[in-house]
Amino acid sequence: MSASIRAIGGLNAGDPVVGHIASEELDASHGVVLYLDDISVRFDGFKALNRLSLAIDVGELRCVIGPNGAGKTTMMDVITGKTRPDSGTVFFGQSIDLTRLTEAEIAHAGIGRKFQKPTIFERLSTFENLELAMKADKRVRSTLFARLSSAERDRIAETLRLIRLTELADREAGLLSHGQKQWLEIGMLLMQNPKLLLLDEPVAGMSDDETERTAELFLSLAGKHSLVVVEHDMAFVGTIARKVTVLHEGSVLAEGALEDVQNDPRVIEVYLGR
Repeated sequence: MSASIRAIGGLNAGDPVVGHIASEELDASHGVVLYLDDISVRFDGFKALNRLSLAIDVGELRCVIGPNGAGKTTMMDVITGKTRPDSGTVFFGQSIDLTRLTEAEIAHAGIGRKFQKPTIFERLSTFENLELAMKADKRVRSTLFARLSSAERDRIAETLRLIRLTELADREAGLLSHGQKQWLEIGMLLMQNPKLLLLDEPVAGMSDDETERTAELFLSLAGKHSLVVVEHDMAFVGTIARKVTVLHEGSVLAEGALEDVQNDPRVIEVYLGR
């Protein structure tokens, strides 16, 4: 399960560490929301990340591309606490050192991750999935079966509208199409008010229409949230990209506007030319 879903059974709002994270009052109005500095990770002698440094601005939609084995997944594993770096630091905002937190604590701090395969509760309805995700940061026993307030219902309704599943609110989630399941999981992340969303190959397996709708969704989220999108579909990247980072052998090979990156001889040689 994704960190956001795992957090349902993890920390509660009253737990001391959550209060500590909240007291940091992460400023998500401007500046850098995520900063990786000189990150290295080795697996059995193989350098998955090699002194990787990367900065994501508040409200930015950043696309990360690169060949298989470039370090894209390991980078997201480090950000979310699944993998601990051998060296380097990862800061969320100006003061939260993510390398000191657990996966659940990082999710509570405001980072949501979506894996390539959607993770939803297939026997619950679309609406119930969003309801459960909204209550993930509260004490489960006291809230799971509590009546929803009008404000909470309005919030779920707005998320359903945003992910274009309003007419499917009562449908069992397991009966949704692949693309609709992807949108539902994104909606579940949004119910937790993340400041940063990490999205791993979000349009893999989608139809052309679903891919187009996903691009529209991401563009609508940028500015309100910071997004890091790892994707191989260059047509999709071309639709949403404002700034692109190319990883190769665990380091940043190139970074900038998509057109500049596509014309970089190094990128053509190691990635685009394949």
